[in-house]
Amino acid sequence: MKLFIDTAEIHEIEAAAKTGLIDGVTTNPSLVAKAGQPFEKLLLRICELVDGPISAEVTTVTAQDMIAQGKTLAKLHKNIVVKLPLTWAGLEACKALSEQEIKTNVTLCFTEVQAMMAAKAGATYVSPFVGRLDDIGQDGMALIRGIRQVYDHYHFETQILVASIRHVDHMRQSILAGGDVGTLPYKVFQQLLSHPLTDSGLARFMKDWETMKG
Repeated sequence: MKLFIDTAEIHEIEAAAKTGLIDGVTTNPSLVAKAGQPFEKLLLRICELVDGPISAEVTTVTAQDMIAQGKTLAKLHKNIVVKLPLTWAGLEACKALSEQEIKTNVTLCFTEVQAMMAAKAGATYVSPFVGRLDDIGQDGMALIRGIRQVYDHYHFETQILVASIRHVDHMRQSILAGGDVGTLPYKVFQQLLSHPLTDSGLARFMKDWETMKG
């Protein structure tokens, strides 16, 4: 499973990239606004840090404007993936950009039917938001299992990019459900290796080693 970091904060991307375990980065207008840097300059800096797919979201609402902005974003760097909303306009733009071999990430997916439509439009990735479904009392991970079943049955090549990951168990369930990519906040990324038995086991090994040396 590929790991993407979901942030526009350069210091977080730098730290995650140093581990050698990050395969890509996802951003959105909210994250970019929080970072407080010019959009294109920020994207280019991210591309310098991570040699993998970098999702950059359009900020327009009509299909033609999305297509135009998507082409502009794609020209910035070979790793840019144009992020589009799962709307009729977004899918029209996805179809047009995909036909020009521009990679796309269709975001804000909440049903298997939406995921099927994104795949039919040629999306490179679809981003189902598991945490937001959990927030309203639904089972976000059930959606990942459902999309996996749909994509496998119909042989769609669109990759399932599990988004809105809130905690390590979301990540665990994403792996078991067959997600292709998990995109997660830096805070959750830092927690992926945490387990009390790992910590206590290491402490015991080191204590025994020091005893032997003594």
